[in-house]
Amino acid sequence: MLTEICAEIRNYFVEEIRQGNYKIVNGKIEPLDFLKEGQYFRIVGSSLNDGVYQYPDYALPNDEEFDGSVWAMAVPPSFIALAESIRNYAESDEAKPSAYTSESFGGYSYTKATDSNGLPLSWQKVFANKLNAYRRMSVL
Repeated sequence: MLTEICAEIRNYFVEEIRQGNYKIVNGKIEPLDFLKEGQYFRIVGSSLNDGVYQYPDYALPNDEEFDGSVWAMAVPPSFIALAESIRNYAESDEAKPSAYTSESFGGYSYTKATDSNGLPLSWQKVFANKLNAYRRMSVL
């Protein structure tokens, strides 16, 4: 989900970009000797594996060789915590479509927040204010 969130805010927290020929074998990309343990990185230019991953605990879905780049990222811990909250929301029942947006009986009443189409609020809308602090006008 970090890939989608970074794309939404147009910020990949770029620390360094290394261009070259990369080979992915058995779910691992080489060379990544410039990354630190726990550091996030982005693959760009791959036909099958573009996205954000964390070093060294990652498994790329497809083996391939490509000319592209690996972006070393400097992601703030506060953003990682926010991304975890977004993931939890996106996986919750609150974010899933339902036939009912409100109910009431007895002294109980409940109304689910929805957008103008009656659909559950997207994570983009729910977390927009918190994401604004990390937004960029453009991405590299």
